[in-house]
Order: sequence, then structure tokens, then C-alpha cells
Amino acid sequence: MAVASFILGLLGLLVLNVFLGPIAIALASAALWRGTARRGRAFLGLGLGIADLLVLAAFMQFDSTVSWNF
Repeated sequence: MAVASFILGLLGLLVLNVFLGPIAIALASAALWRGTARRGRAFLGLGLGIADLLVLAAFMQFDSTVSWNF
């Protein structure tokens, strides 16, 4: 779960951050709660999931829309 949260968080910075960000946060939290051996990846997944939502919020403020594009 820790590796999956890392990959989804990283992918969420590019596409579908409104969906992949919360999934990455949930997977990272579950992995940390279960006591994973890959704590670093879980923390990176958690941070990237939060960054996904922050990037979405920043672009929404900049564009004044619910979604963003390049």
C-alpha cells in the first residue's frame, strides 16, 4: 500500500489530482496504521497526496474554475 500511495501521489501531480490525491492519502494512512516496513514511501505518498490537493487548489484559484489545464 505504501508503494501504491507513492505512485498514485506522483501520478496525481500530473493528472486526475482530485481523485488520486485522496486515494494516495488514504493508502498511505492505512499503510502507516498497519505498520508497514516501507515507512518512507508511505510518508512520501502522504506528502504527495496532500501536494496533489494543494496544486489543485492553487490552480483553481488561479483559473477561477473547478478544474485546470495547461
